[in-house]
Amino acid sequence: MANVFTLLSLPKTSNAFTTIRLTATDTLDYGSRRTANTSGPIKIEIRGDEVKETHDNDPHALVRRCIEIVLTRDSPDILPTTYEGIYSACRSIVTVSNKGEGLYGTLKMELEKAVNRLAKGLTEFAKEGMNWVVEFLRVCQWFEKQMDLLQSLVTYVDQVYVVKNLNTPSIRTLGYSLFTDRIFENRKIAENLRGGILEWITWERKFGRPGNAFREQVPALISQLNLYKQYSPFETYYVETTTLFYKTESEEQAQRLKNDPKGFFKHAHQRIEEETQLSKAVLPVGSWGLVREATENALWSGRLEWLASETVGPYMISRDIPTLTTMYSLFSRVDGTKVLCSSFRKHIQETVQNIVQDVDHDDTMVQRLLDFKAHADNTISHAFVDEKASDGGGGGKGGASSSITIRQPNNDFIYALGDAFTVGFKARRNKPAEMIAKYLDKAMRKGQGTTSDLQFEALLDSVLALYRFTDDKDVFRTFYHRALAKRLLLQKSASDDFEAAMLKKLKEKYDPEFGMGEDMFKDLALSREAMRDYHSRLDSQSAGLKLTVMVLQRSAWPFGAPETEVHLPPSMDAELREFAAYYKQRHSGHELKWDHALGSVTMKGRFKPGSKELSVSLFQALVLLLFNTSTELSYLEIEEQTKIEDAELRRTLQSLACGKKKVLRKMPPGRDVADNDMFRFNENFEDPREKVHINSIQAKVSLEESRRTNISIEGDRKHYLDAAIVRIMKSRKEMTYEQLKAATIDAVKSHFVPQVDAIKKRIDSLVETDYLERSKEDKTKFLYVA
Repeated sequence: MANVFTLLSLPKTSNAFTTIRLTATDTLDYGSRRTANTSGPIKIEIRGDEVKETHDNDPHALVRRCIEIVLTRDSPDILPTTYEGIYSACRSIVTVSNKGEGLYGTLKMELEKAVNRLAKGLTEFAKEGMNWVVEFLRVCQWFEKQMDLLQSLVTYVDQVYVVKNLNTPSIRTLGYSLFTDRIFENRKIAENLRGGILEWITWERKFGRPGNAFREQVPALISQLNLYKQYSPFETYYVETTTLFYKTESEEQAQRLKNDPKGFFKHAHQRIEEETQLSKAVLPVGSWGLVREATENALWSGRLEWLASETVGPYMISRDIPTLTTMYSLFSRVDGTKVLCSSFRKHIQETVQNIVQDVDHDDTMVQRLLDFKAHADNTISHAFVDEKASDGGGGGKGGASSSITIRQPNNDFIYALGDAFTVGFKARRNKPAEMIAKYLDKAMRKGQGTTSDLQFEALLDSVLALYRFTDDKDVFRTFYHRALAKRLLLQKSASDDFEAAMLKKLKEKYDPEFGMGEDMFKDLALSREAMRDYHSRLDSQSAGLKLTVMVLQRSAWPFGAPETEVHLPPSMDAELREFAAYYKQRHSGHELKWDHALGSVTMKGRFKPGSKELSVSLFQALVLLLFNTSTELSYLEIEEQTKIEDAELRRTLQSLACGKKKVLRKMPPGRDVADNDMFRFNENFEDPREKVHINSIQAKVSLEESRRTNISIEGDRKHYLDAAIVRIMKSRKEMTYEQLKAATIDAVKSHFVPQVDAIKKRIDSLVETDYLERSKEDKTKFLYVA
């Protein structure tokens, strides 16, 4: 007798019952009654606990019904069979019956119907704005979930039918494609989606920051957009709305804060940070930069020059390095570095000009310039900095290397600083160079004090850095040369080593003509040697032992021959004649010219409070010695007896009678010396120190001497120009005015940069003196006259 177990044991080549799969709860009911005809078909009924409906002869109808239920959003989630039943039915249709094409067509039709229902539901949804977007998100999430379920139920379609038909899309691809076509490309749906997004993002920017409950839905929405490859249009729209919103806001704030550019900058910076935080909260990483760029361009567009020109100066004045750093970072991202650099340069130039032109504070000019340049350098080093990645050169195994970040100041700002100082110095020609030389003179007199050698050298280098910005190199050289000579002769220099080092640096790095300092030191050495020899020849009681003479080459020292001779006391005059006789014996071809303006004297003053050792200039000594024989003298009497030049005598009497250390009394009291003033010895003079140094105005560069020096420099410049023009014309024979002007500037630029008017005057002068002549054919051309 045939039984079910025999039937189930068919040859392996048979496909019988392969579509039937029993579960643990399945039961077989085949009866126990023998049939008369065993050759007929045997009917087997499979019963299971979860079976709701049987489709014994139409598995396709079963699967279709299940698909319809799965893809109907509001239908009860009750299937006519188990998931395994659907799986088995699909397997039977695709692998046994080879009707995968029909099942695929049914699947496509049901997907189209489902997507159309979803599209209709969204277009007819009553709510708008963010509420509509929430509903849209629910639809997307539901469809994604159902597609996952559907793909697992009809997997044999993907695994067998789609694999054999290469041009046929998978179930998921088909569903998402239909969803994209019918949902995302639906005009009404697209408008509603954009409207809802715009409503949310506008609320966030105006009121939220954060606080809107919808914000939590945005990442889920973006996830769905990415799933359907629709994020790119969303991103584009998001960036467009960002640009439009902040352009409008920028115009409104610029109008409201037109008199408060700092306030506008602060507001814009805050808005950029808020938008950045919002992007990080809801958008993918790849969108952060795009949104920030759109925000910055919209806020700064058309405002960069206004902001930079109105705020860089105030921020520099208040030393607000953090804000300048932020400004540089923001401006550099919107191609605003050049605008920022231009405003920085303008502020530097204007500040330098103001300092240079502040005549009432010339004495502090250099210190103010040093302080300002240090501040500008610090600003560049900390605010206007670019970060660059560099190979650290690490040598790990396999040649691995590490990368480090280097912070490097922007060279454009460094160049702008130099240009601004150079142009600023031109606001008052000659004076900056003069004051730099005087500042160095004071520093060399004062010395390093409690600072280290390195600190003092750094100070000197910072002053020389200012010297680089001046075109008037000859002015600096002249004033520095004169000040150096006085320091050396009056022994006012704090350190000969620093003096020599400074001269070497000036000669090698700035101006070769500073080599004259070597001759000055040589003269001093020879003079000391000569004095030792002279003193060795004198009697131990000789007054000549108190005499010190410096014999100088006129070519190496910046002093002209004295125009007038002063009257010395007979004893002094005799000692000088003795030394002159000694010197002529050793150097018969040399002639000595005495310059008493540079002399100094140490003398004893006897006062009622006690005697003092006075350190004074020779002119001061000549005046004081007159009071050994007279207790009171008029200005005119002092002038007659000393023959000191009028302006020099007035300054000398001011230092003795009008300063802090009054060894003389002036009547009537006052700061200025008049012809009818009387002077009396101050026998009650007192000072806490035994040795009293009375500052001599002549030891400083007086205004008159400064004026005379500048006049001398202008005269030298004429000679420089004349020599340069003649030398150029001698080699070229003929040149146009423009060619000659350019060549002349180039020839003398290492000494000074001449003004065009000065060149023109020198050319005219050379024409008048027959060194040059104008061409008869072309009046703009000059010819050299041999």
